[in-house]
Amino acid sequence: FLLANGLSGAPMLSASSAEAERFAAALEGVCTDLARKMAADGEGASKLLQVDVTGAASEADARAAARAVVGSSLVKAALHGEDPNWGRVFCAVGNSSAQVDAGRAALWIGDVQVARDGVGTGAPKADASAQMRGSEVHMRVDLGLGAGTARAWGCDLTEEYVVENSAYST
Repeated sequence: FLLANGLSGAPMLSASSAEAERFAAALEGVCTDLARKMAADGEGASKLLQVDVTGAASEADARAAARAVVGSSLVKAALHGEDPNWGRVFCAVGNSSAQVDAGRAALWIGDVQVARDGVGTGAPKADASAQMRGSEVHMRVDLGLGAGTARAWGCDLTEEYVVENSAYST
């Protein structure tokens, strides 16, 4: 909970001041930490997924693409199974509202580039799968269209999640 109603008596911060920059950086750090924790705390989750989208035509496109990837049930299931299925990631991006040129898109899982120019790189599946074994997995999608960037967090889709959410009625 964050409140700024002026009753604390603290001096107003000038937008260009060092104090305002420190406050903004600290607030962003807290919000980022909370967002990561919320994503990692999904019901039954075992992995945190961070998706960075770069090279989008706009920031709005980058956000839409990143959110589509972390929200995709197929990507979440592949994440849980440690399956580096780059087609599922590109499918999620393609289903977003982002402008996409499949011939320019690239994907890294961890530090392994699994797709370039919209097709697989031939990187060994075992290498990419190894990047998915930890409790945190990082993917980067480069759309190759512009300067738009965004980051989103999500989690995997586990058997526990399915059981927990199918065992009751609301």
